[in-house]
Amino acid sequence: MNTKILPESDIRPDLSFGDGDHERFAHYADKDKIMESAFSGTPVRAICGKVWVPNRDPQKFPVCPECKEIYEGLPKGEDNNDNK
Repeated sequence: MNTKILPESDIRPDLSFGDGDHERFAHYADKDKIMESAFSGTPVRAICGKVWVPNRDPQKFPVCPECKEIYEGLPKGEDNNDNK
């Protein structure tokens, strides 16, 4: 009888939720939720529906086209401030 020992596999959970290209973009989400995530590690939901734990510099990625389209379609506030 031959017994083989398999190498340990990576058992970290996949938090990407099978969203493919969403990983290649910077997403728009509520600033307070992003700040909370920075402290707690809880996932946030972008306006396009992407759920993730922000852990990368969003300046290094292009803006998610779906987030951008949704954001541009939102009514502007009284001060017309473009804070994202």
